[in-house]
Amino acid sequence: MIKAFVLKGKLINTIQIYSQMLENGLYPDNYTLPYVLKACAGLQSCHLGESAHGQSVKLGFWFDIFVGNTLIAMYSSFGNVRAARCIFDEMPWHTAVSWTVMISGYAKVGDVETARMLFDEAPMKDRGIWGSIISGYVQNNCFKEGLQMFRLMQSTGLEPDEAILVSILCACAHLGAMEIGVWVHRYLDQLGHPLSVRLSTGLIDMYAKCGSLDIAKKLFDGMSQRDTICWNAMISGMAMNGDGDNALRLFSEMEKAGVKPDDITFIAIFTACSYSGMAHEAIRLLNSMCTVYNMEPKSEHYGCIVDLLGRAGLLKEAKELILKMPNSSSPTEQAIAWRALLSACCSHGQTEVAEDAAQRLFHLEHHSGAYVLLSNLYAAAGKQDHVRRIRKMMENRGVDKAPGCSSVKINGVVHEFIAGEETHLQMEEVHRVLEKMNKQMGYSGFNPYPFEVDETLCIQA
Repeated sequence: MIKAFVLKGKLINTIQIYSQMLENGLYPDNYTLPYVLKACAGLQSCHLGESAHGQSVKLGFWFDIFVGNTLIAMYSSFGNVRAARCIFDEMPWHTAVSWTVMISGYAKVGDVETARMLFDEAPMKDRGIWGSIISGYVQNNCFKEGLQMFRLMQSTGLEPDEAILVSILCACAHLGAMEIGVWVHRYLDQLGHPLSVRLSTGLIDMYAKCGSLDIAKKLFDGMSQRDTICWNAMISGMAMNGDGDNALRLFSEMEKAGVKPDDITFIAIFTACSYSGMAHEAIRLLNSMCTVYNMEPKSEHYGCIVDLLGRAGLLKEAKELILKMPNSSSPTEQAIAWRALLSACCSHGQTEVAEDAAQRLFHLEHHSGAYVLLSNLYAAAGKQDHVRRIRKMMENRGVDKAPGCSSVKINGVVHEFIAGEETHLQMEEVHRVLEKMNKQMGYSGFNPYPFEVDETLCIQA
């Protein structure tokens, strides 16, 4: 009965039956206890998990491989890799599952270095162990390393499973490595099996983020079943490629299909509105999110719309929206919203709202960005006394101004450029291209906005 409840997802019922067993003097065996531990992990109940762990020790199951592996997985799900590692080290022997869950545990808390060290120690590496390190790298945004591990796995002759291919598609999407993503697509076609929703979604996301929206839409249209994640991938792809109208049209189709949107859906929709300048439509959708779907907007949703309203010059409306952000928003989340508003004020030359936004930022973060933006806004308005006051304030508060910096990722390598530095190996070529672009902008009548950084930094960069 315990096993049946776990498999059906009725975790509370599992714990209730387990408690009744103990009250009646009955004890679980080494086949039942792992299901109890899985229920504790699913409920994220450390207290119940530790109690079940203690029971396993009392019953002498601490050496059992099934119980041990499930304990490692349970503590890893709690983020307690120290306890998981203690159990791993005390086990008399390990299976491939033992290595897999322990590597995944380290990856879950962001410790990919220890995960890799443990992977290297594994005597025999099956597909599950390879999958744990590949997905671990990808989950921690180490996309290049994830692809490198995939190539190493291929050299051993092992064939990837669905989970590995989904991770690889995710890495390709973030790196723009479309050639590898296309290889995965061809590999799947050669297998001749119908694509799962999960794999189809991975392919759609990869093609969309690599700019091949037509291929992504063709895959999407060819799917017989679609879940919320799949709809989100297609809507997000349209949004990031600037196709806001079709993103909104697809959202309407999603509603008609009876698929309930989630937080990510609305972030994608608000992004689409932002790229297409549809401020009033975004406000309507925000209200719909609350009234129709009974969802409470999070700071990410407010941030998207604040940015949109700021771009549209609706600065007072943007400020009112920030003030409605949930109290649970962290200082960092609040700072992002106020910084977006301050930047918009600079674009529209609005000093009144900018001063309020800047003052709030001064209390939220010890960073030069707000000071620089406000100073440049005053300079553009000819208020030199205000400029001097801001710079004096920076000196008194010990706020240093970071030099202008930009970066670009090419083939997985990040190239960083800092104002005033001439150390890049291709700096002469960079200057030639920049001079050519500057002339072309001049011919087209474009005057670059100079207020984000000091004029001297713009010249140097």
